[in-house]
Amino acid sequence: MTAKRPLIAVLTGAGISTDSGIPDYRGPNGLWQRDPPAQRLVTIGPYLADPEVRRQAWLMRRDAGALAAEPNAGHLALVELERSGLPVRVLTQNVDGLHQRAGTSARKVFELHGTAREVECVRCHAVGPMAEALERVAAGDPDPACRDCDGVLKPRTVMFGQPLDPVVLQQADAVAKACDLFIAVGTSLQVYPVAALPQIALESGARLIVVNGEPTPFDEAADEVVREPISTALPALVRRLVAEHS
Repeated sequence: MTAKRPLIAVLTGAGISTDSGIPDYRGPNGLWQRDPPAQRLVTIGPYLADPEVRRQAWLMRRDAGALAAEPNAGHLALVELERSGLPVRVLTQNVDGLHQRAGTSARKVFELHGTAREVECVRCHAVGPMAEALERVAAGDPDPACRDCDGVLKPRTVMFGQPLDPVVLQQADAVAKACDLFIAVGTSLQVYPVAALPQIALESGARLIVVNGEPTPFDEAADEVVREPISTALPALVRRLVAEHS
């Protein structure tokens, strides 16, 4: 009889994308530590109420160059994990879309905080590409409005002050309950409700591995804690898991 292949859930945070040139937010050198007022630019209340906040936010997006970021060895390792045939689901707090760009099947990626690769209108909910909106900013439109209804455009991300999509969160909860191994990569595990996912996995009998440069609240409960840089640690972990179950 062939042994059941374990379902692996991988929760990724900002730390997996720093080697792609995308800064983290809450780490010692994170964006909110270096520039606390920048948090207003991604807080829904000020964003909707103040055109100047929106103009600054669009300039920040234009200058960040996040759409040009390329996947790194950490993202590619998870592609290899999927290609090995092991059942895997990626639950990501990131909005950069780099898991899909690396080659992980889109249906296996659950974007808990939405995506920065698209924009949506807060009035009519029309959706469009972020690249097109940024082209309008580069052409001189400081606060591009919805082409359909002239409403305010925002990235399709969960801003501060907004709830997570309940459907996506429910799907992530189901994955955490069903998985045999839960790997938390590059996340502080301090922001709820996402930080509840490893606890759900543990309570359902899963093993927990934490791969993060800084301590997390779940280190003591983890079966294994890895402090090495993610771009080297995650490929090594994936190779080990594939070898164990091949």
